[in-house]
Parts: sequence; C-alpha cells; structure tokens
Amino acid sequence: MHLLLFINHFEQQQKSIFSFQLCPPQINMDKEKSQGKRKRAEEESIEGASTSSFISPVPTNIGSGQYDVFLSFRGLDTRKAFTDHLYHSLIKAGTVPFCVFRDENSIPIGEEFGSEILDAIARSKISIPIISENYASSKWCLCELIHIMDRNKSTSHIVLPIFYKVDPSDVRHLKGSFGEAFHSRKKRFDEKDIQEGQRALNEVSYLNGWESEKFADGHEGKLIERVVETVTSKLQEDFQLDLPKQLVGLDGRLKEIMNWIGNPSIHARMIGIYGMGGIGKTTLAKCIYNQLSNKFMHVSFLQDVRETTRRHSITYLQSQLISDILNEKKEVSRIDDGINIIKSRFREKVLILLDDIDDKSQLDSLARERSWFMAGSMIIVTTRNEAVLDQSEFEVDYKYELYGLDKVQALLLFNRHAFRMDHSPRDFEGISGDIISTTGGLPLALQVVGSYLYKKTNIKVWEDVRKQLQNQPHRDVQKILQISYDALEDGHKQIFLDIVCFFIGPTSRPPINHYAMCMWEDCGLYPSQGIEELKLRCLIKIGDAGEFMMHDQLRDLGRSIFCQGQPLDKCSGPLDCNYRGASRVVREKMVKYGTPFFSSPSYFNIFNLIYSNISSSMNRCSYFLGKKFCVNVHLCPLQLNKL
Repeated sequence: MHLLLFINHFEQQQKSIFSFQLCPPQINMDKEKSQGKRKRAEEESIEGASTSSFISPVPTNIGSGQYDVFLSFRGLDTRKAFTDHLYHSLIKAGTVPFCVFRDENSIPIGEEFGSEILDAIARSKISIPIISENYASSKWCLCELIHIMDRNKSTSHIVLPIFYKVDPSDVRHLKGSFGEAFHSRKKRFDEKDIQEGQRALNEVSYLNGWESEKFADGHEGKLIERVVETVTSKLQEDFQLDLPKQLVGLDGRLKEIMNWIGNPSIHARMIGIYGMGGIGKTTLAKCIYNQLSNKFMHVSFLQDVRETTRRHSITYLQSQLISDILNEKKEVSRIDDGINIIKSRFREKVLILLDDIDDKSQLDSLARERSWFMAGSMIIVTTRNEAVLDQSEFEVDYKYELYGLDKVQALLLFNRHAFRMDHSPRDFEGISGDIISTTGGLPLALQVVGSYLYKKTNIKVWEDVRKQLQNQPHRDVQKILQISYDALEDGHKQIFLDIVCFFIGPTSRPPINHYAMCMWEDCGLYPSQGIEELKLRCLIKIGDAGEFMMHDQLRDLGRSIFCQGQPLDKCSGPLDCNYRGASRVVREKMVKYGTPFFSSPSYFNIFNLIYSNISSSMNRCSYFLGKKFCVNVHLCPLQLNKL
C-alpha cells in the first residue's frame, strides 16, 4: 500500500506555516492491479529489485507538478536501513516544504519500466542515486541512472551520488564486489542497456558525492545530516523571499553588510536596519536573508510585525516563529509560554527576519536575549525606531542606517517603473527630472509615482503630477510615511509640525532653535525628549551646525497634515498654501511696531506668524500651531519696507 505525506506549504513568503496531513494516494484500479502483480512477483523473487522515492512540493494531483528530489536505490541493499533513514530525515527537514511519494513496491524482472518513474526523474530538481554493492545488478536501477545522467547533461538537474559501502573507482571500472554483481546479471541485459549502463556508471563515478565509509569515519547518521543540509540548501533557492525586479542602489549596501557577516562569530548575532518609512529597509533585509538562507536548516520570516501585532497579537507571531523553526504546529496563547518555547527549544542555529518592529516589547517577545539562540544564529531586524535597537537586551551587533538614493540611482529606479527601461524618452527627460526632485530619493515614492505614470503618454498628466507632488506626497506614499507620525505622542506631534513649518534647514541654526526650545518648554512639551524621539524615529536629523533637517517627503507630509487641520483643526493656520515662508500679515505690512522680540524682522519669515487683533498696548495675541502666546512687536517702517 502507498502512503502520501503532505507537508503543506501555506503562504511561504508571508507566513511560513506548515501543516501536516496523511492521506491515501490517488491511484486507479489498473495501477493497483499492476502493483499487486509486482508485489507477488517480488515475494517470489529472492533477488529484489529497484525501489524509487520522489520527494516533491505539494502538487494539485499526484500525476502532475514539479518534484524536488528523486531517490534511486537498490531495495535489497538499503531499503530498510540507510535509505529509510535518509527518506524520513528529508521529510522532517521542514525548512523547505516537501510532498513525499514513496513507492514501496519493486519492479520485478520482466516487468515494463514504469512511465511514472521516467516522469518523476524528468520533473525532479535533484536526484540522489544511492549506489550500493548490488545497484548495478538491477536493470531498473541502471535505467534510472541512465535517465538521471542524461537529464544532468541537458538541464540544470542536480545529481548528488552516495557511494554506499562501495568505492567510486570500482563503480567506474566495474571491479570488486560491485563489478561482480554487475557481470553476474549482465547476461539478462540487452546490449544497449549494458553500454548505456556502463556509460552512466562511469559518468556518475566522477561526480562530487559522498563515500559512506570515508565520511565521518562511516557514521551514517552524520552522512544523512550532511545530505539533508545539502539538499535543503539547493532547494532554498526556489523558496526565497520575493524581491522586486527593479532593484537599484542595493549592491554596495548589501556588500558592506555581507562583509561584516562573513567575519567569524562564536555566538548568535543581530543586525538592525533602521530608517524612515519607504526607504527600502525590508528590501535590503530580504536580500540579506536570501543570501544567507541556504546556509541555515531553520529559517523564519515574520513580515510586518507592527501591523500583525495590531491586528492579531504578539502570540500569533510567536506561534508562527515556533512553527517555522521547529516544523510543528504550535498555538501559543500566552506570551510567557511563547518565550519559554523559543529560549528552550531553538537548539540549532537559525535565521530569523523580524520586519518592521516598532516597539521594544515586540522584540522582547521574539528575540530578547542572545542566549536564546545557538551560536551561528542570525537575527535581522528592521525598524523605523532606532530606540528599539538601542534598548534591546540582545545588544545589536551591527546597526545600519539606510538613506535615500542619489540622483543617478533615483532616475534609474524611476525609469524602470515609469518606462520599463533604464532611460527616459527624450520628450519626458525634463519632466522626469522635475518629478524625481520632489521625491528626495525615496525608493517608495519613486516606485509608486513611476508605476502610476507607466503608459501615460499625455504630458499634461505628468505636469499635473509634478505640481501635485510639489505640495504633498502621493497618497500611497503618505500612508506609509504617516505611520511614523501617528506613533508619536501628541506633544511630539506638535514639535514635529512646528519643525516642518518653521524650523527646517539653515534658518533653524542657533539661536533660532534655542528660541524654539524655549517656546516648547513654556508650552510644556518637554522638547529635549521630543527632539530625541523624532531623531530615533528617523523623522528628523540634526545637522553639523545644529540645524533641524528632514527628508523632503516628510516635510511635505507634515505641512499637508497641518493644512488639513489634523489634529489641530481649531487653529487659524499660519502657513500659506505655497509654503514660501512669509506670513501674510508681514508681507502685507499690517504690523507697524512693537518691542523687539526677535533681533531681526527676517525672523518673521521663519516663524510665518499670522497676527490677529492688536490691543491698545500693542500686545499681540497669535497662534503658533495652536499654542496661544503674547509678543510685543516694535518694528520701524524702514525695517518693514525691507521685507
């Protein structure tokens, strides 16, 4: 009787969850009758024959689909020992999903070589011929080997031979007990089979494989471990994380990180990649993961930890991680239970990618301490919040801040999305450059805007997009960027909006930023803490001269939020819609005089204040992003005329 064991691959790129099911094979009555004859013939035969096993991903039905591994072996020699152990070890590997079809029935002498065997070889990616002492005495083993070696020459089919208690030179020259077994049966073979069989044996003897007696001093368990590792590594290439085809600007960054990873380490390590939303953190982390995955038997990719935690819970992610690594379905109901399983049962080196972590508690629940993981393990973390990495008890070994693309890289990425080629058509060169300048080299913005403009040949549409982007980010980009803003406390949001409206670039150098800090202090906003939080969340940077700096897309996002009256919908709105930085009141010379609160009238361009009623004492009441305060203004007409 046949058994089919499905290890079902469910949403590998997103969840990496496996489920197990035992089910009967889909075989017709004719095949059952044929197999019954084979079984009776085998029982009557004292010599045994070839047995084959196919290891494959879950197909829609047994007769179709692409196989992963084809095992060719002599049942008389290895069915119940080495091959059986290898077979089950491959099933349990778990990192790559397998569907295993194992035919326990032999093909007796005189029986026609099964077409399903040839089909399985043709559809398999890897063949493992287990060449034992009596392998060549079986006509059907030789037929399998002939087809395996033919496919090896014509395609990228991988052949991993195991010379089980035989010497490759004996296989090549048909000597020793291996040669005797072949010659003793040769009279039953056709001349064509003999010639092709000898050719296939000669070819396979030259391939890199394993000699069971020499590997690990003959310890078969160690040999099986190495075979499984090699097979898993080869198959991992077909189950890598999905990456966009239009990758630009990652080669140098990837090389820098991989060079660091290449340094030997005696403990588990953590890499932290941080930067603003849409900058390409997940893409870079996936590239690293894909390059490393074939070196690990146990891997897991937890995508969008922030959002998944919000929608489900952290225990949902713990369950997924445990299922991926241990290859067993495990539902965790309590955070403490998940932590105990992770730190006690992850006894082999692992590769884990934790994408978009935004809170220390999330990292603590999944990878809090280095001691949870075996030496050689690699944990990759992406985050918008650098504080998550700084506060980690794991103590991040390598922090990498990701920046936007330069102009050349930005143009290339935009062209690949907007035109599906590396250059812009002549009529669109100028406006392409104008649009790119509004994105600040943000990969997400370049991808979204470029894809939107694909096949849009009306230049006026492009001009409208350019004008729109000069005022605010594309709505899809804005949604991603606003995640970081929404995570801020109300006071920190206030400081962020003040900066985007009034304090960006050279105009925010001392003493202006000092005035801002004093104002925020008076408003009870705890500015030192707020500025540090904005820096850690990659929303602002402090320049060499002490000025506030930020990405253009974040600046436009903040100004768009303010103009929409969110969350400060009760304030009068100090900004002009064109963001030129001069208040209407000052430009229109409505302010006549007052005490010199600022040392120069030009500071009004910085603060963009709109003044309302003037009292008899010349005390002015204004709104600075919703915060009411009084200033005394004494400006002489001569100074106002200079504005």
